[in-house]
Amino acid sequence: MTTSRPTTSIKFRGGSFHALVVKPETPINAWLAEVDALISRSPRFFTGKSVVIDVSDLSPTKETFLSLLDELSKREIRILGVEGADPSCADGRVPSLMQGQTGKSKKAAAPAIPSSAPAPTNSLLIDAPVRSGQQIVHPDGDVTIVGSVASGAEIIAAGSIHVYGTLRGRVFAGAYGNERARIFCRRLEAELMAIDGHYIVADDIEAHLREAPIQAWLKKDALEIRTID
Repeated sequence: MTTSRPTTSIKFRGGSFHALVVKPETPINAWLAEVDALISRSPRFFTGKSVVIDVSDLSPTKETFLSLLDELSKREIRILGVEGADPSCADGRVPSLMQGQTGKSKKAAAPAIPSSAPAPTNSLLIDAPVRSGQQIVHPDGDVTIVGSVASGAEIIAAGSIHVYGTLRGRVFAGAYGNERARIFCRRLEAELMAIDGHYIVADDIEAHLREAPIQAWLKKDALEIRTID
Protein backbone atom coordinates (compact mmCIF):
# COMPACT_ATOMS: atom_id res chain seq x y z
CA MET A 1 0.00 0.00 0.00
CA THR A 2 1.39 3.34 -1.04
CA THR A 3 0.68 6.48 0.87
CA SER A 4 1.29 9.96 -0.34
CA ARG A 5 2.59 12.68 1.88
CA PRO A 6 1.27 16.20 1.53
CA THR A 7 3.85 18.51 0.07
CA THR A 8 4.80 21.67 1.84
CA SER A 9 5.04 24.63 -0.47
CA ILE A 10 7.24 27.59 0.23
CA LYS A 11 5.99 30.67 -1.54
CA PHE A 12 8.24 33.44 -2.70
CA ARG A 13 7.37 36.71 -4.31
CA GLY A 14 9.22 39.80 -5.37
CA GLY A 15 8.63 43.10 -3.68
CA SER A 16 10.10 46.52 -3.20
CA PHE A 17 10.22 48.41 0.04
CA HIS A 18 10.88 52.07 0.72
CA ALA A 19 13.35 53.13 3.37
CA LEU A 20 14.61 56.47 4.56
CA VAL A 21 18.29 56.93 3.72
CA VAL A 22 20.45 59.01 6.04
CA LYS A 23 24.04 60.05 5.36
CA PRO A 24 25.95 60.95 8.52
CA GLU A 25 28.48 63.73 8.24
CA THR A 26 31.55 64.60 10.26
CA PRO A 27 31.90 65.56 12.99
CA ILE A 28 29.51 62.80 14.04
CA ASN A 29 28.67 64.47 17.36
CA ALA A 30 27.46 67.59 15.54
CA TRP A 31 25.45 65.46 13.12
CA LEU A 32 23.83 63.57 16.00
CA ALA A 33 22.98 66.92 17.59
CA GLU A 34 21.12 67.82 14.38
CA VAL A 35 19.27 64.50 14.57
CA ASP A 36 18.30 65.28 18.16
CA ALA A 37 17.06 68.71 17.12
CA LEU A 38 14.94 67.17 14.36
CA ILE A 39 13.45 64.61 16.74
CA SER A 40 12.76 67.35 19.27
CA ARG A 41 10.84 69.39 16.72
CA SER A 42 9.19 66.42 14.99
CA PRO A 43 9.07 63.56 17.54
CA ARG A 44 7.48 61.05 15.16
CA PHE A 45 9.85 61.68 12.26
CA PHE A 46 11.52 58.25 12.49
CA THR A 47 8.59 56.40 14.11
CA GLY A 48 7.78 53.19 12.27
CA LYS A 49 10.29 53.89 9.51
CA SER A 50 12.97 51.56 8.20
CA VAL A 51 16.21 53.49 7.80
CA VAL A 52 19.25 52.76 5.64
CA ILE A 53 22.48 54.38 6.76
CA ASP A 54 24.94 55.41 4.04
CA VAL A 55 28.49 55.86 5.40
CA SER A 56 30.25 55.83 2.04
CA ASP A 57 31.66 59.32 2.67
CA LEU A 58 33.00 58.43 6.13
CA SER A 59 35.06 55.23 5.75
CA PRO A 60 34.47 54.45 9.43
CA THR A 61 36.43 52.03 11.55
CA LYS A 62 34.55 49.14 13.13
CA GLU A 63 34.59 50.86 16.50
CA THR A 64 33.29 54.13 15.07
CA PHE A 65 30.56 52.43 13.07
CA LEU A 66 29.28 50.29 15.94
CA SER A 67 29.29 53.35 18.19
CA LEU A 68 27.17 55.17 15.60
CA LEU A 69 24.70 52.27 15.48
CA ASP A 70 24.46 52.39 19.28
CA GLU A 71 23.73 56.11 19.20
CA LEU A 72 20.99 55.67 16.59
CA SER A 73 19.52 52.78 18.56
CA LYS A 74 19.30 55.01 21.65
CA ARG A 75 17.16 57.34 19.56
CA GLU A 76 14.93 54.42 18.51
CA ILE A 77 16.00 54.76 14.88
CA ARG A 78 15.57 51.37 13.24
CA ILE A 79 18.44 50.56 10.86
CA LEU A 80 17.43 48.24 8.01
CA GLY A 81 20.84 48.10 6.34
CA VAL A 82 24.10 49.88 5.68
CA GLU A 83 25.91 50.97 2.56
CA GLY A 84 29.49 52.08 2.19
CA ALA A 85 30.93 50.19 5.16
CA ASP A 86 33.20 47.17 5.14
CA PRO A 87 30.94 44.18 6.00
CA SER A 88 33.27 43.29 8.85
CA CYS A 89 32.51 46.66 10.47
CA ALA A 90 28.84 45.77 10.85
CA ASP A 91 29.75 42.77 13.03
CA GLY A 92 26.58 41.03 11.85
CA ARG A 93 24.30 43.66 13.40
CA VAL A 94 22.92 45.02 10.13
CA PRO A 95 23.13 43.70 6.55
CA SER A 96 25.39 45.38 4.03
CA LEU A 97 23.62 46.58 0.89
CA MET A 98 25.04 46.50 -2.60
CA GLN A 99 26.96 49.59 -3.62
CA GLY A 100 24.89 51.75 -5.90
CA GLN A 101 21.52 51.16 -4.26
CA THR A 102 21.72 54.31 -2.20
CA GLY A 103 25.18 55.65 -2.80
CA LYS A 104 23.99 58.60 -4.87
CA SER A 105 21.11 59.56 -2.62
CA LYS A 106 21.05 62.97 -0.97
CA LYS A 107 20.10 63.28 2.71
CA ALA A 108 16.87 61.31 2.62
CA ALA A 109 15.38 58.84 0.21
CA ALA A 110 16.28 56.28 -2.41
CA PRO A 111 18.26 56.06 -5.68
CA ALA A 112 18.98 59.60 -6.80
CA ILE A 113 18.19 61.23 -10.13
CA PRO A 114 21.03 63.58 -11.10
CA SER A 115 19.96 67.21 -10.81
CA SER A 116 20.72 67.73 -14.50
CA ALA A 117 18.21 65.04 -15.49
CA PRO A 118 14.77 66.05 -16.81
CA ALA A 119 12.10 66.22 -14.14
CA PRO A 120 9.88 63.11 -14.01
CA THR A 121 6.61 63.56 -15.92
CA ASN A 122 4.51 60.57 -14.82
CA SER A 123 1.98 62.14 -12.46
CA LEU A 124 -0.16 60.47 -9.80
CA LEU A 125 -3.61 61.87 -9.03
CA ILE A 126 -5.22 61.07 -5.67
CA ASP A 127 -8.89 62.07 -5.95
CA ALA A 128 -9.58 61.84 -2.22
CA PRO A 129 -8.24 63.13 1.09
CA VAL A 130 -5.19 61.35 2.54
CA ARG A 131 -6.01 60.00 5.99
CA SER A 132 -3.79 59.88 9.07
CA GLY A 133 -1.40 56.92 8.90
CA GLN A 134 -1.53 56.68 5.09
CA GLN A 135 1.68 56.89 3.09
CA ILE A 136 1.66 57.78 -0.61
CA VAL A 137 4.93 56.98 -2.41
CA HIS A 138 5.39 57.88 -6.08
CA PRO A 139 8.96 57.46 -7.40
CA ASP A 140 8.08 58.46 -10.98
CA GLY A 141 6.82 62.05 -10.92
CA ASP A 142 4.45 64.57 -9.36
CA VAL A 143 1.67 63.81 -6.87
CA THR A 144 -1.59 65.78 -6.86
CA ILE A 145 -4.02 65.46 -3.95
CA VAL A 146 -7.59 66.64 -4.61
CA GLY A 147 -8.41 67.13 -0.95
CA SER A 148 -6.52 67.54 2.31
CA VAL A 149 -3.61 65.66 3.86
CA ALA A 150 -4.27 64.70 7.47
CA SER A 151 -1.86 64.94 10.38
CA GLY A 152 0.18 61.73 10.53
CA ALA A 153 -0.05 61.13 6.78
CA GLU A 154 2.99 61.20 4.50
CA ILE A 155 3.49 61.99 0.81
CA ILE A 156 6.75 61.08 -0.96
CA ALA A 157 7.22 62.07 -4.60
CA ALA A 158 10.05 62.17 -7.11
CA GLY A 159 8.61 65.40 -8.47
CA SER A 160 6.43 68.18 -7.11
CA ILE A 161 3.53 67.82 -4.68
CA HIS A 162 0.23 69.67 -5.17
CA VAL A 163 -2.39 69.67 -2.40
CA TYR A 164 -5.76 71.23 -3.24
CA GLY A 165 -6.76 71.43 0.40
CA THR A 166 -5.12 71.69 3.81
CA LEU A 167 -1.63 70.26 4.05
CA ARG A 168 -0.97 68.72 7.42
CA GLY A 169 1.26 65.65 7.86
CA ARG A 170 4.63 65.41 6.14
CA VAL A 171 5.59 65.83 2.48
CA PHE A 172 8.84 64.97 0.70
CA ALA A 173 9.07 66.43 -2.81
CA GLY A 174 12.03 65.72 -5.09
CA ALA A 175 12.72 62.80 -2.80
CA TYR A 176 14.95 60.99 -5.31
CA GLY A 177 17.30 63.84 -6.11
CA ASN A 178 15.16 66.41 -7.96
CA GLU A 179 16.15 69.83 -6.61
CA ARG A 180 13.71 71.56 -8.99
CA ALA A 181 10.64 70.04 -7.35
CA ARG A 182 8.13 72.28 -5.59
CA ILE A 183 5.36 72.01 -3.00
CA PHE A 184 2.01 73.74 -3.39
CA CYS A 185 -0.99 73.79 -1.07
CA ARG A 186 -4.13 75.84 -0.42
CA ARG A 187 -3.63 75.91 3.36
CA LEU A 188 -0.34 75.22 5.13
CA GLU A 189 -0.43 73.34 8.42
CA ALA A 190 2.34 70.83 7.65
CA GLU A 191 4.34 69.04 10.32
CA LEU A 192 7.33 68.84 7.96
CA MET A 193 8.12 69.77 4.36
CA ALA A 194 11.21 68.63 2.45
CA ILE A 195 12.57 69.10 -1.06
CA ASP A 196 15.55 67.03 -2.24
CA GLY A 197 16.34 66.18 1.39
CA HIS A 198 16.32 69.78 2.69
CA TYR A 199 13.55 70.15 5.24
CA ILE A 200 11.67 72.56 7.47
CA VAL A 201 9.43 71.65 10.41
CA ALA A 202 6.29 73.40 11.67
CA ASP A 203 8.06 75.34 14.42
CA ASP A 204 10.39 76.95 11.88
CA ILE A 205 7.65 78.13 9.50
CA GLU A 206 6.95 81.85 9.82
CA ALA A 207 3.61 82.76 11.37
CA HIS A 208 2.28 84.66 8.35
CA LEU A 209 2.72 81.54 6.18
CA ARG A 210 0.71 79.24 8.40
CA GLU A 211 -2.85 78.56 7.27
CA ALA A 212 -2.05 80.40 4.02
CA PRO A 213 -1.91 79.17 0.40
CA ILE A 214 1.79 78.71 -0.38
CA GLN A 215 4.40 77.36 -2.70
CA ALA A 216 7.83 76.16 -1.61
CA TRP A 217 11.04 75.55 -3.54
CA LEU A 218 14.78 75.19 -2.99
CA LYS A 219 16.98 78.26 -2.96
CA LYS A 220 20.65 77.81 -2.05
CA ASP A 221 20.01 74.58 -0.14
CA ALA A 222 17.19 76.08 1.93
CA LEU A 223 13.43 76.02 1.51
CA GLU A 224 11.93 79.25 0.27
CA ILE A 225 8.23 79.57 1.11
CA ARG A 226 5.93 82.29 -0.20
CA THR A 227 2.20 82.86 -0.19
CA ILE A 228 0.27 82.47 -3.43
CA ASP A 229 -1.69 85.66 -4.08
